[in-house]
Amino acid sequence: SELAWNESQHCRLLVPEQLQLCRRHLEVMPSIVRAARRTQALCQQSFAGMRWNCSSVQRAPNFGPDLLTGTREAAFVHALAAAAVAQGIARSCASGELPLCSCGPGPSEPPAPGSRWGGCGDNLSHGLQLGSAFTDGSARAGTGSTPGLRAVNRHNGAVGRAVLSESLDTRCKCHGVSGSCSVKTCWKGLPDLGEIASDLKSRYLAALKVTHRLMGPRKQLIPKEGDARPVTEMDLVYLINSPDYCTPNPQLGSLGTQDRPCNRSSVGSDSCDLLCCGRGYNTYTEEVQERCHCRYRWCCSVVCRRCRRSLERHVCK
Repeated sequence: SELAWNESQHCRLLVPEQLQLCRRHLEVMPSIVRAARRTQALCQQSFAGMRWNCSSVQRAPNFGPDLLTGTREAAFVHALAAAAVAQGIARSCASGELPLCSCGPGPSEPPAPGSRWGGCGDNLSHGLQLGSAFTDGSARAGTGSTPGLRAVNRHNGAVGRAVLSESLDTRCKCHGVSGSCSVKTCWKGLPDLGEIASDLKSRYLAALKVTHRLMGPRKQLIPKEGDARPVTEMDLVYLINSPDYCTPNPQLGSLGTQDRPCNRSSVGSDSCDLLCCGRGYNTYTEEVQERCHCRYRWCCSVVCRRCRRSLERHVCK
């Protein structure tokens, strides 16, 4: 909700680890809600053409097994959510929406020749601090969750924030006579979350399967396969293999791909061969109406006709 959060009505809906944070920082909760919605939308957009299409994220916070058992899909969602929350808070600080923070601190390095530091940069440090407290509280929660699962969730959340931190770059605005750009005012800003989602999807595809094992004085996440490379702070990690998501299996969180639209001419993950898991597909024709033969009429409108055309659709058996 975009409405002001009520301490007793809304905060109590959160897990205990987040409850106190919510009560202390009610003003930041709308930013976190927007981040959650953006996470849902971007996850579904990123995986729209794959067997697992992230539709289960709409059930949040009541996730199914695909997002509760340490799969690589859960790794992506935890990382993206952590990045989204930190970015949302950082930008809310810069926009003046939050009273306890403002623009990010100015860069310590000197500006480029012909440039000066100014403007209002995204407050990444505040976003990371408050965002990690909130999302790590969620990662620690969950009745019945194992220490290994909690460690994996915390690690993947940290990866999301690390990718966000690395994306902070310099933005500039030109000043000068007739747009000559003789002087530029520059600040540090974060990119759109879609860029972060794209980066994290690449890391999802290269994620490492790990085990939570005692190494020296404490337990650590180490690769499950002995010859795998060591886990780094930029690697997404998972505990169990995912199902193939071809057929419905509620115990594994698989919805299957029956009746999913596919692309007959594609050779990628959205192809009818891969998406339909070799079961084949049905083809049907759909008639659509659209604007056509548009022309400009002086002054000042565009006049179009309505045309009908047939589209061929393909859906998995």
